[in-house]
Amino acid sequence: MEKPPTYKDDKSLLFDEAVDDFRAYLRYMGAMGCNGFAFSQKTRDILDRWGKDVALTEELADIRRDLGDCKRCNLSKGRENIVFGQGKPRARLVFVGEGPGHEEDVQGEPFVGAAGQLLTKIIQAIDLTREDVYICNIVKCRPPHNRNPEQDEIDACLPFLVRQLKAIQPRVICALGAIAAQTLLNTNDPITKLRGGAHEYEGIALIPTYHPAYLLRNPAKKRDVWEDMKKVKKIVIGH
Repeated sequence: MEKPPTYKDDKSLLFDEAVDDFRAYLRYMGAMGCNGFAFSQKTRDILDRWGKDVALTEELADIRRDLGDCKRCNLSKGRENIVFGQGKPRARLVFVGEGPGHEEDVQGEPFVGAAGQLLTKIIQAIDLTREDVYICNIVKCRPPHNRNPEQDEIDACLPFLVRQLKAIQPRVICALGAIAAQTLLNTNDPITKLRGGAHEYEGIALIPTYHPAYLLRNPAKKRDVWEDMKKVKKIVIGH
């Protein structure tokens, strides 16, 4: 599996060019004998962050607008609705699933079927609500018959998920199931090996666990998920 691409839109590229131009101007003024500028503290803080890989954060609405009426892969042919994501725009916790199911496709919202009801209970078990978190999927259109998304379908959707995560800037990502965990961690390891370990995605803590749909078929695994969610809660609350 290839490493998820790093997405950078035209606005970010133009901003980088402007920063480079401004840096060149400052060097020129220094060479001309300028001793300093009367910058505000806020401006000094911004200048101090330049060159440290801190980019302008875009809004989720901008990403949804760019996604449009997406027809980038064959999943668009059978969908009812694009399921972009739902929740708090600056959530500390993001849940990433595999893809929409039937109910999600009909309603256009993530995790609203039986698995979604179980996810709601899992969220409540760590003293949060769905309004406190953000929920999305690796692919944003329902795969036929709820099959696993294929690699070209993942590749088509992944740049938008990357942008979503960058916009939200959560403390922790909870990857629900093998597809989500393998995609974000760029690995083929099974979920049984991935869960329980310490992982990161782009500097963000990532906790893989079983998908709620899997728990509906294997309720004995709920104990493992509870152990994973205790780790999630610890990171979210910061201690």
